[in-house]
Formats: sequence, C-alpha cells, structure tokens
Amino acid sequence: MSDSDPRYKIANREALIGIGLAIFNFIWWFAFAYGLGGKDPSDYTYVFGLPAWFFYSCVLGFVVMAVLVTIVVKKWFVDVSFDEEGNET
Repeated sequence: MSDSDPRYKIANREALIGIGLAIFNFIWWFAFAYGLGGKDPSDYTYVFGLPAWFFYSCVLGFVVMAVLVTIVVKKWFVDVSFDEEGNET
C-alpha cells in the first residue's frame, strides 16, 4: 500500500469526522455540565430525578452522540478492503 493509495484519503477523512464528533461531544458535555452544574446544589433543577446538568450532559448527550455516530457511519463512512490490491512482493 503506497501513499497514493486512495484508502489513505478515505481513512484520513473518516478520522477527521471522528475527531469532529469527539470535539462536539466534549463541548456538549462541558457546556451542560459546567453551565448548569456550576451553581449552588440547592438551586438545581431535576429531570427524571437526576440533576438537570447531569441529565443533559451525560444521559441526553449519550443519546445524541449515539444517534449522530450512527447517522455519520451510515451516510459518510465507506467499507474499505484491507487486502493488498496487487502482488507487490
């Protein structure tokens, strides 16, 4: 497999998409965890018995990321063969 192999381009694109999803996940988590959780605990609101900051950052964040990853993988990721294309030995 050489540097001009089109599989490198596909792998790089998919890696960048994965990094983008990870950054989005961190921003989502951080914004809700510290945005809603940065106040006095006596002022917390609750969703399904959980503090709102925890519910939105961890529970809903997980669901959103699971849906996003599923959509991205089905729509933009492609199946790539790992077999050598020719006999280069």
